Amino acid sequence: MLSDAELDRYARQIILPAFGGTGQAKLKRAHVAIIGAGGIGCPAITYLAAAGVGKLSIIDHDIVELSNLQRQPLFTDADIGAQKAEVAAEAARRINPNVETVAVAERLGGDNAEALLAGASLILDGCDNFDTRLAVNRAAVALQIPLLSAAIGAFEGQVALYEGWRGEDACYACLVGSDPDREGVNCAETGVMGALAGMIGTMAALETVRALTGLGSSLTGRLAIVDMLSRRWREVGVPKDPLCPVCRA
Repeated sequence: MLSDAELDRYARQIILPAFGGTGQAKLKRAHVAIIGAGGIGCPAITYLAAAGVGKLSIIDHDIVELSNLQRQPLFTDADIGAQKAEVAAEAARRINPNVETVAVAERLGGDNAEALLAGASLILDGCDNFDTRLAVNRAAVALQIPLLSAAIGAFEGQVALYEGWRGEDACYACLVGSDPDREGVNCAETGVMGALAGMIGTMAALETVRALTGLGSSLTGRLAIVDMLSRRWREVGVPKDPLCPVCRA
């Protein structure tokens, strides 16, 4: 049940006809595991906490560095050297004390992914390397948990939702392959606009809310791509790879 204070806090989204009290109650019961409290994770954590997701598990082994502050607004100069997961969890609690936040300051990999992600309603992956992303995807398929994957580089961002254990639905490996050493986008080398990180992280939060509540049309099996250098948006289908080593039947 939502308390009177919660009804006041979430009033502007509860009055949305497509959302209502039912949607708010679904958020309150939900548990989102967030991989990476970085450029994507920071805005996603902000808006998921504000929206009233019942539990946020924030998984990040990294510490705050000065170069993070341009695109990770949960952190300040005073946080440099501190664990990102712990600072982000405390920030989420300040945003909304009704939300349970758990800081997991350890590296996620193939040996611990399932243990760290078990019990989540949805996984939001905003990490910055293929090794971790592929480990998260394998765990998501094995645990049958929806995976919301978001990525940024330079002026381009991507968001997709994967449910690879279902019939003809693709998993993340169907899109990128299963090689953890494949070349990826490194923001330290290519650069990234801070506002783009905010845009994609916020978009990931909105798609997470959509997936948890059934709001609007699902992003499952679709990849949304934005190029903000030319202000172009597009969406493409992600077909299931019948030979995928992760999700093939």
